[in-house]
Amino acid sequence: MRAVVNTAVDPAAVPGPDDGAAPFHRRLAGYAPTPVHQLDRLAAELGVGAVRIKDESDRLGLPAFKILGASWAVERALREQPEVRTLVAASAGNHGRAVAHAAALRGLACRVFLPARALAARRRAIAAGGAEVVVVDGRYEDATEAAARAADADGVALIADVGAAGGPAEWVIDGYATLFSEAAAQAAYDVIIVPVGVGSLAAAAARHGALVGAQVVGVEPATAACLGASLAHGAPTPVPTPGTTMAGLDCAEVSAAAWPSLVRGIAGTVTVSDDEAAAAMDELSTYGLAIGECGAAALAALRALLGEDACRGLRGRLGVTAQTRVLLIGTEGYTAADTG
Repeated sequence: MRAVVNTAVDPAAVPGPDDGAAPFHRRLAGYAPTPVHQLDRLAAELGVGAVRIKDESDRLGLPAFKILGASWAVERALREQPEVRTLVAASAGNHGRAVAHAAALRGLACRVFLPARALAARRRAIAAGGAEVVVVDGRYEDATEAAARAADADGVALIADVGAAGGPAEWVIDGYATLFSEAAAQAAYDVIIVPVGVGSLAAAAARHGALVGAQVVGVEPATAACLGASLAHGAPTPVPTPGTTMAGLDCAEVSAAAWPSLVRGIAGTVTVSDDEAAAAMDELSTYGLAIGECGAAALAALRALLGEDACRGLRGRLGVTAQTRVLLIGTEGYTAADTG
């Protein structure tokens, strides 16, 4: 299904963003808000008031937004367990690299579990950050289970972006709030289009959207549309994941910590193909932007949302007009060459 309209949206029931992470992030060496770029030609072509993209291709020296969630989750974990000496995480690539970087900043050991189909370049990038890389013979979900088992040892903390509320997965969502507080100070927007994956970033977007009155649309690979399936069924629903070039979105199920914000705060979802994500990457490069597959998926979703009959219901739900201002979340830089 190309688009899913969420009939359970209730912004008043969405938890408010946690504002504790932003002051912490501002104290980190090298911190600066990532830029928001105007895509004026695209806005004119699509007949909307503005299209802008939040460019996360260089965030605290890494090519993705993930360090915001990882660094804050590490900070929270150490406040609760100062005896921790080793961090463990599961990842499709960028989260693991971010946890490895956060561990190195704190002088901690790190072990990252990757699914078997993670590209070799991603493994090398995580290892270069000082982490031990463990390749699990299975999917991303199998890697998350292996990481959780490893965290049972003394002096070890799990830094996960998927899991139950009230722990690391919740802290990761809170960390991502910094991205949206920056965006609110940089631009005006009525609709946010955000890549989903396990849903932690999308949950942060939903919380922010409910706060500022912006509607949020999630974008997923056609081969890993777990949020769309969950919204259609009214409950978290796993899906098969045969694979996608949008590696960071190759997830079979949404995070339990994210689900309450997603089901009440996401207006709907749009799926895109690998070819559409690749075409969007090429289009963004004409603006001088080096945005990877997952981030470019937001642009592919916008084109489908505004141009296809299959998205008419969601388009109507959003009330798109010639004055609508859209913010795309460009979650990562190019990763095929440097991080996989």
